[in-house]
Amino acid sequence: MYKQDYAKNKTFKLVYNPPFANNYARTLLLLDHGKGCYLFDADGNRYLDFGSGIAVNALGHGREDLAAIAAEQMKKIVHVSNLYTTEPALQCAGRLMHLGNFDAVYFGNSGTEAVEAALKFARLYALRTKGEGHHRIASFSGAFHGRTMGALSATHTPAYQDPFRPLVPGCTALPYNDVDALKNNLDDSYAAVIVEPLQGEGGLRSVTPGFAEALNSICREMDIVLIADEVQTGLGRTGEILACSWAGLNPDMVTLAKPLAGGLPLSAVLVPERINKQINVGEHASTFGGGPVTTAVAGAVLDIICDAGFIKRVQEAGEHLHRRLKEICQSSTLAKEVRGHGLLAGIAVGYPEKDAKLRMGSLIEKLQDRGLLALRSGTNILRIAPPLIIEKDQIDEGCDIIAAVLAEETEYVPRRQT
Repeated sequence: MYKQDYAKNKTFKLVYNPPFANNYARTLLLLDHGKGCYLFDADGNRYLDFGSGIAVNALGHGREDLAAIAAEQMKKIVHVSNLYTTEPALQCAGRLMHLGNFDAVYFGNSGTEAVEAALKFARLYALRTKGEGHHRIASFSGAFHGRTMGALSATHTPAYQDPFRPLVPGCTALPYNDVDALKNNLDDSYAAVIVEPLQGEGGLRSVTPGFAEALNSICREMDIVLIADEVQTGLGRTGEILACSWAGLNPDMVTLAKPLAGGLPLSAVLVPERINKQINVGEHASTFGGGPVTTAVAGAVLDIICDAGFIKRVQEAGEHLHRRLKEICQSSTLAKEVRGHGLLAGIAVGYPEKDAKLRMGSLIEKLQDRGLLALRSGTNILRIAPPLIIEKDQIDEGCDIIAAVLAEETEYVPRRQT
């Protein structure tokens, strides 16, 4: 149950072979509680959280204000199903609609559920406005849209897809940021294109202005539904309420999830009028989506994140983070490039491709042993997604740990051929 760090004479509380399915790691750090941007394991060791539960805990840990809202709502009513509604759900949906020119909100529980719903709504729209045969879905290399079968079919990574073939037919992968590929492949047979403004799992690559403009133009001309997957980038993460703002994307639908309910499971699809008009009662549903507890908390989260002063502080924190990461790249031979926007950022680490995944895993473990929790993106990107409330001195604390660990790593030198 314990791991010894002999350099610091610390023990870390680990769980070996937990009673979970084998799709999860067989060794897990046992966390006990959190406060602000810090987490504490069962032995009391403190960790600076540069991962936010994979960009979920945007407002940090141990929020008594959110806990009080959830507890108060639980005393009133916890669940009603989608056969009825509650005031928190109505108010939350109204707030979300005002993030753009949207007519309705569909609530689910997770990012992949939001993507599934958006893809289904796009196919319904195409079927009822164009007829049969206009059902194809385009997504892009490096994309990650989820694990359920429809979202997985739009996630063109062999390691994710291959064990579960055959997948949903009609899904095509196009190269990310390739305008010519859009022009040469998209036609009237497509119901939708789904794109991440910034690929959270795919190496922190962002859409280029020319690619965004081509997507907007082609989808508008051919009446193809453009879906922006903002499950990871939405609600302030990149320094704007929606990443589409700086990316130049004009989507028809937007999917949201991770930070929406402050750590509770809630997702949303923002739906425009012309698509909503083509959806009939009973054609899609979620038993738990949009429940009174999660939407009550989400309303408070939106009040905080959508405040102009809060977003300004996120932008300033993001700028400071990127400055520090650039300094690391200047001082470390392994740190090759800074990527991302705002507080979804990272460093490309110069490990050789053949063992990058293994070495990145080791790097993240060393950071954890030093008291920093971070993530990986793509093959060799150290991904950083701290709570949006992070202070500059905490950014400095985390970046100092990253710099120290990278300094201990040896630069890879290819072996001579013999």
